[in-house]
Amino acid sequence: MDKNQIMGILPHREDMLLIEEAYLKEDGSAEAFYTVRGDEFFLRGHFPDYPVVPGVILCEMIAQSACVLMQGEAENMAGKTPFYTGIDNVRFRSQVRPKDRVRIETKLTGKKACFYFIHGELYVGDKLCVKGDFSFAVVDANKV
Repeated sequence: MDKNQIMGILPHREDMLLIEEAYLKEDGSAEAFYTVRGDEFFLRGHFPDYPVVPGVILCEMIAQSACVLMQGEAENMAGKTPFYTGIDNVRFRSQVRPKDRVRIETKLTGKKACFYFIHGELYVGDKLCVKGDFSFAVVDANKV
């Protein structure tokens, strides 16, 4: 999926669209990519002399990749939006900095009614930077 196709799934737009390409894999997982340019809004003050992508932004990258995964899992996502319901067991192992190309892997670990449970990992090269478990409620966007 390219950026335009991703925008057909995600409600996010610039400056919060944080994945550039994504793929549903044969094993049922999803993989997404983003290259940190260095001029993103979240780097301007975090930290000016040593820019590091904030952990909350890394979690958002994982969430956006999870939306691609949920699109492949859900029977009908039209008119629905996934909202975070939980972030658990998140661990930050390594920094993500300008010019890094991140690879995000997400896999479904459970589903109950409109709730999806996802394990996500974010890498730069082969180095694990973030891992954790995330949950989402997929709801009618007009009824929120």
